[in-house]
Amino acid sequence: MTGPMTTTDLLRKYTNIRQHSVEICAPLEIEDYVVQPIVDVSPPKWHLGHTTWFFETFILQPNVPGYQVFDSQYNFVFNSYYETIGARVIRTDRGNLSRPSVADVYKYREYVDQQMKTFLESDHMTEKVESLLELGLNHEQQHQELLMTDIKYILGHNPLFPAYNREKSSLKIPSENTQMIHFDEGVYEIGYHGEGFCFDNELGRHKVYLNEFEIADQLVSNAEYLQFIEAGGYSDFRFWHAEGWEWVQQNKAKSPLYWHSIDMQWMHYTLNGLTELDLNTPVCHINFFEASAFAAWKGMRLPTEAEWEVASEHFNWGKRWEWTNSAYLPYPGFKKEAGAVGEYNGKFMVNQMVLRGASEATPAGHSRNTYRNFFQTSLQWQFTGIRLAK
Repeated sequence: MTGPMTTTDLLRKYTNIRQHSVEICAPLEIEDYVVQPIVDVSPPKWHLGHTTWFFETFILQPNVPGYQVFDSQYNFVFNSYYETIGARVIRTDRGNLSRPSVADVYKYREYVDQQMKTFLESDHMTEKVESLLELGLNHEQQHQELLMTDIKYILGHNPLFPAYNREKSSLKIPSENTQMIHFDEGVYEIGYHGEGFCFDNELGRHKVYLNEFEIADQLVSNAEYLQFIEAGGYSDFRFWHAEGWEWVQQNKAKSPLYWHSIDMQWMHYTLNGLTELDLNTPVCHINFFEASAFAAWKGMRLPTEAEWEVASEHFNWGKRWEWTNSAYLPYPGFKKEAGAVGEYNGKFMVNQMVLRGASEATPAGHSRNTYRNFFQTSLQWQFTGIRLAK
């Protein structure tokens, strides 16, 4: 952190971030709050409850003498993956939670927010709690991005393709040709450094040796990815990892998520609804297998996360989460915190690939070039794209 914040600053920051979650859900109908089409998608109602549970469980209960929880059953309902905190609803069953109602969840948020306001203005607020509060706020911002991602999946798999918000504009990329940026071989440093907030998986700034490489200054567009499709990219095993080719066969994959070929015309579902495919938009919602196959088809590859971070000051990023060719592993010296907070990142450092950057769904102020996002290789539902390297 950049220094101790005043009570007014903390309260303003807390209130603004919490309110943004409510604003994200404002366009929804009540029925939209409870849908869970697949295991990776959580109902919007659950996100609203889970982020609230975080503040109640990790800040209010341990630090407010005699604190009364809103509902003793909510720990079971809204715990996500924290083994330390006890039993929880199986992830696949989140969509079966018709109760608590949406109204109950909003009452829960109001109750905890009022308790947090009182707490932040009290003598119980300490520097140690301030660090935990910062983690909780960044945790909520992560779930705000997941809210947008999950809402798009819920509405994008409704047969009516309803728009989330017709006023949201789509991203464009510059019309000029992509240029490759050259970097000499050498020793570079990566990892977070500074006074602000970061997650524990970004810590441990260290040196890396990189061979000479080039990286694209632009993301791959829908037009470029369409060329891959039309060239038979999804039917040629030579471009795919073995596991990726198995994914293609099992899912009969032929295009990115949300693309639909209707009457010989490519359409795609956006937050504005079902529209004609915008060729100038960066390709989105592709998994690691697809990104790698496209890169192989182009005679190139995906950058490593070290290459991406070193080069990131030389290109614009933040439109798509960008797949890297790096497995999600700990930096040198990484160690997990004690207790439940230690379950936040380290336990997931297996069978996942790193994504870098940010996306159109990332809340303002929640991105930096050292941020290490991570997902499994088959997942498409996040706002993911491609930057090529060689």
